Amino acid sequence: MRVSSTGLLRVMLAIALCGWMLTPALATDQAGVRRCGWFENPTPGNATLTDRDGEWEIASQGGHQADGDWPRFSDAQWVETNGHHGYGCACMTVIDDAQAHTVSSISKATARPLAVCRSDRHLHEPVHELDDEN
Repeated sequence: MRVSSTGLLRVMLAIALCGWMLTPALATDQAGVRRCGWFENPTPGNATLTDRDGEWEIASQGGHQADGDWPRFSDAQWVETNGHHGYGCACMTVIDDAQAHTVSSISKATARPLAVCRSDRHLHEPVHELDDEN
């Protein structure tokens, strides 16, 4: 069977077009999902994010550690519950495991005002006891 150069060019163009059309879908999976809620860092090496879908493990001391940077909070955005450890409101773009509820990587993390999470009826502020120092 003999294929003309025009026919071969059309096949190659069709393959390239199909690959180009699939690229946004693949890129979306790699970009991650944006999750917003209560970021808790109660003790060294332990961190979670609790959003409307539940609690997501970011780090467990001596165990799982997601790649990427945690949000940086100002004093006004952070509630101390254990020395300098505590919680704040944040949005994070993450790659997660929906079944295990773990975060494997963080590509973006932004601290938000506490009022944002406090006003979201789907979120419940973490329960805490104030330090004796406060």
